[in-house]
Amino acid sequence: MNDKTLLKDAVRVLKATSRTFYIPITFLQKDLKLAVSVAYLAMRAIDEIEDHEDVDNDTKHGILLQVSDLLKQPFDEQAYLAALAPIKDKMPEVTLRLGDWLKVCPEGALDRVLAATSEMAMGMGKWAKANWQVHTRQDLDDYTYYVAGLVGVMLSDLWEWGAGIKTDRELAIGYGRGLQAVNILRNQQEDMEERGVSFVPDDWTRNDLFDYADENLAKADEYMKDLNKRSIILFCRLPLALAHKTLKALKDGREKMTRAEVEATVEEIQAD
Repeated sequence: MNDKTLLKDAVRVLKATSRTFYIPITFLQKDLKLAVSVAYLAMRAIDEIEDHEDVDNDTKHGILLQVSDLLKQPFDEQAYLAALAPIKDKMPEVTLRLGDWLKVCPEGALDRVLAATSEMAMGMGKWAKANWQVHTRQDLDDYTYYVAGLVGVMLSDLWEWGAGIKTDRELAIGYGRGLQAVNILRNQQEDMEERGVSFVPDDWTRNDLFDYADENLAKADEYMKDLNKRSIILFCRLPLALAHKTLKALKDGREKMTRAEVEATVEEIQAD
């Protein structure tokens, strides 16, 4: 395949995999748009391994650690597919074609994407082995760092690479953690009923988890103040606005925002 075909495929898979994330990516420009697209696809590729209900935790752990090691060196597609062999038939296109997505990553951004995705794979493997059993605040911080805080760190690395914008690392982690905390609140009952997994520390109430989300979303709001390029501000503002509004809906006793509220928020950000 040539680069043009791969780019077309990357956009198609990105759009099919996450409509919500695809929209803010369209706000970005040129190389940054492509780098963030590849980063999302790479992280989604390993997330599909971690999240698959028909793969046992020991297998997830072993494969994710292999993938983590492979991402620390020039990417070997054959070695990657060999690592996936035990679960290959269960994996979606976004995971099977990780090598294709990495091929179209802008050269200067590739090392950053590989490093962050490698660290995420290692952390996901560790938590799969532990069956995602969170018992303390420290556990929760560790889990949310690997699955979401790292996204904030990687995005900040890309902002510096592509736009010369420097941000605070802890606030970047807070940005990712805040979004993840809202997801945990939204899916709390489903995670317990369907997977027997709780991301809530043993001595916490749901209100404590609300406080955790508020604390990290406040860091996300502070993070926004370091951004000075309109396209990047718009990119970061949409997921954050949706997280704030979802949290309010949950506090009001609703399960989630309505589709109309989501669409109105998207329109509001796009019109800014």
